[in-house]
Amino acid sequence: MQIQTPEWVKQAVFYQIFPDRFAKAQPTTETGKGIDKGWYPSSLEPWDEYPTPQGYKGGNLWGVIKKLDYLQELGITAIYFTPIFQSTCNHRYHTHDYYRVDPILGGNEALRVLIDTAHDRNIKVVLDGVFNHASRGFYFFNDILENGPYSPWLHWFKIENWPLSAYDGSLPANYVGWLDNRALPVFNHDNPEVKEYIMEIGEYWLKFGIDGWRLDVPFEVKTPGFWQEFRDRVKAINPEAYIVGEVWSNCAQWLDGTQFDGVMNYLFTGPTIAFTVGDRVDLEQIEGRDYVAYPAISAVEYGQKMQELLQLYPWEIQLTQLNLLDSHDTARVLSIAKGDKASVELATLLLMTFPGAPSIYYGDEVGLPGKFDPDCRRSFPTTEKWDREVLEYHKQLIAIRKEYSALRTGNYEVLFAEGNVYIFARILEEEEIIVAVNIGIEAAKVNVIFNKLKSQPNKVVYGSCKISWQGGDEASKLELYLPGRKGCILVKD
Repeated sequence: MQIQTPEWVKQAVFYQIFPDRFAKAQPTTETGKGIDKGWYPSSLEPWDEYPTPQGYKGGNLWGVIKKLDYLQELGITAIYFTPIFQSTCNHRYHTHDYYRVDPILGGNEALRVLIDTAHDRNIKVVLDGVFNHASRGFYFFNDILENGPYSPWLHWFKIENWPLSAYDGSLPANYVGWLDNRALPVFNHDNPEVKEYIMEIGEYWLKFGIDGWRLDVPFEVKTPGFWQEFRDRVKAINPEAYIVGEVWSNCAQWLDGTQFDGVMNYLFTGPTIAFTVGDRVDLEQIEGRDYVAYPAISAVEYGQKMQELLQLYPWEIQLTQLNLLDSHDTARVLSIAKGDKASVELATLLLMTFPGAPSIYYGDEVGLPGKFDPDCRRSFPTTEKWDREVLEYHKQLIAIRKEYSALRTGNYEVLFAEGNVYIFARILEEEEIIVAVNIGIEAAKVNVIFNKLKSQPNKVVYGSCKISWQGGDEASKLELYLPGRKGCILVKD
């Protein structure tokens, strides 16, 4: 079977937005059209105060629309939103109505305007599909709470006994909740009605104009053929729609070309943090996470892990993996690194030069810190709090990735890995690019003989290093000097 994945994802730079915390605005006459503008509450947590697990900051889609110029200037070509459908929690993973954008976010009209405005800027929009579980307020489940065994929706969920206790934790819930959380009743995916309901949701929003789905905990859905059918029906509407799953471990069973186009690539995240941050890792911030970001690893070990990762899945899948350093489910990498900016820059350099689509978690590009939830979901800072140096290197790395095709779809070849120095190439036909990093405190001088390169990349387009080439094409020798805690990108002048 020939695997097909969306071409646009292979060229994309993603930006993950947690809608309640990114930006807020009221619709104008030009953007709002006076229709279904949602409902904006007057009682909200102050934007700049520490976030609480249950409080709302009031970010909305109208605010995102006003920020599209900023995202375009940054170089973003795709947005992944955490859930935006009506819910009774700030993160909206407790879905209340799958057909209605949360009124606090601006309702369906705000999404309509956002998609149209984003598409005018060639920015794609991917939504979060929470299809394993719903919420206690979801109409079908609420009917069961009201009518008990007389409800016509009993077989939509996994009812175990009576009476149900949806709120009183001193009593057994008597139904299956995700991770035993009674706020999240799990769907009975073996029920054909439930299956069809979810398939139609996927189709509805594709027809509305979204460009793909990020699937929340899809590994929890055990019904045979479920995700195969989901893919078939989504791709029938838009063959270029992106389907990316949230699976933190080896994902081979989902990445055979019949289900997902990629996953959130935490198998890249963990080793990259362990390599660049090393012993600076704040262990408290990675405790309990399903990725391995500690203990520190050497350049040799990092190279081995990256090569192993690139062997796990077909190349067409590798090019549409969603690579990331952090997300709403993790502490921010700056806080994991205890504020060490050099670690973050090195990790970002590796992110932007690895096969697959890089994803920036909102605020990382301006130096926003954040320990584990809820701190990692801070509000996007006002401009006077931005770290301009961090913003500048993000813009620079994104621009370089866009300029050189080899950084997007070229082969990945490890050229040198010893001690603290890691050097690799991205190769696409005649275009050859070298990326080198030195994670050590001390400067490093290395001599490397290359027999895999046809050219001698000699122009430094990013970072700090000094180079000297010797020899012919068949056995070129590169003398490379890298300052401590620095990296660079070399291209052919």
